[in-house]
Amino acid sequence: MRTIIIEDEKPSARRLERMLEKQDVPVEKLLHSVNDSIQWLLENEQPDLIFLDIQLSDGLSFEIFEEIDIESAIIFTTAYDEYALKAFKLNSVDYLLKPIDEEELEAALKKFKTKFANTNEVTANLSELKKLLGAETSSKTYKKRFTVKVGQHLKMFPVEEIECFYSENKGTYLHTKDNRSYLLETTLESLEDHLNPEKFYRVSRKFFVNINAIEDMVSYTNSRLKVKLNHFNEQEIIVARERVKDFKEWLGN
Repeated sequence: MRTIIIEDEKPSARRLERMLEKQDVPVEKLLHSVNDSIQWLLENEQPDLIFLDIQLSDGLSFEIFEEIDIESAIIFTTAYDEYALKAFKLNSVDYLLKPIDEEELEAALKKFKTKFANTNEVTANLSELKKLLGAETSSKTYKKRFTVKVGQHLKMFPVEEIECFYSENKGTYLHTKDNRSYLLETTLESLEDHLNPEKFYRVSRKFFVNINAIEDMVSYTNSRLKVKLNHFNEQEIIVARERVKDFKEWLGN
């Protein structure tokens, strides 16, 4: 079992590491900030279990989830219980208040091992669920055009004319084949249910790309991919490392 600790207080991190070693759980890495954690997770295979403090030196650890699709199980550790509800909406196995008690830690580890004992069975069930969901949504209708306000006018853009949707400076934009961007009154998250997944793929938290607008793809650092569209050149479009495999499968469908 691969385990890491993300904790801004180094003495607390080392104490937890020693407690885990007593439980025969070796710790692969100690991390202390949001930025360092994101960088490490981008460059390494995700562990089975993360012990995650909520308040880190450069922000709340929830910010990590905004940058990376975390698939690891999480046991949250914190001196405050005000974040408990939000924590349990994520991949949380348990929530330990500091100072961590050895018996509570042991109980959390047992909960993790019980929950993830049948990993293959869970994976198989998820696969079947995806197939069922696919069958149920195959007849779903998606938006065929988007309307944007330009001055006092409204313009309509068929999805065939849209190369990508992207976020920038807290705004959401669509970019067209004639190399122009338009501000939308929505968010990328809300677009998820309105875009045909056969045509658009969310390559990162900042971009949906149209498969018909892809001109080139090249290898990028940390096992990622850089996508070049026919006209869009305002930002680099990077496929997040944890999405590369799924992105390649999407391309082949």
